[in-house]
Amino acid sequence: MFRILGIDHLVLRVVDLEKMLRFYCEVLGCSVERRQDELGLVQLRAGSALIDLVPVTGRLGSAGGAAPGREGRNLDHFCLRIEPFDETRIRRRLAEHGIEAAAVESRYGAEGSGPSLYITDPEGTLVELKGPALT
Repeated sequence: MFRILGIDHLVLRVVDLEKMLRFYCEVLGCSVERRQDELGLVQLRAGSALIDLVPVTGRLGSAGGAAPGREGRNLDHFCLRIEPFDETRIRRRLAEHGIEAAAVESRYGAEGSGPSLYITDPEGTLVELKGPALT
C-alpha cells in the first residue's frame, strides 16, 4: 500500500493576508515559497512542510464558506516542531512581537513526549511550538 511520511502542508483560510504573512514570516521564521495571487494562495515554507494561506475573498478561499473566527474555526491547532527549544529565547522573540505564550508543558507528538507551548496567530488559530522528544 503506502506509508505516511509526515505532514506535507496545511491550508489556513485567512481574513487579513498581510497580518498573517507578518506573523508566520517575521515571528515564526517561515519564508514565502510561492504565490499564486490569481487563485488567492500564498505558500510558506515551514521546515519540510508548507503552510498555505488562502484569503477568504480570493478564488480558493471564497469556496470555503464563512471566514474563520471565534464561531467558525477551520482547524483546532497545528504543531510546528522547532529546534532548539530554548524557552527563554522563544519567549523573548515572541514578546518582541507582542505575543504571549502559554506555559511550557510536556506533550506527546510524532517523536514522543517533549516540551511545547501554545501561541495564537493574528486570526485565532492555535499554534503549538514543540521541541524534541525527551528520552
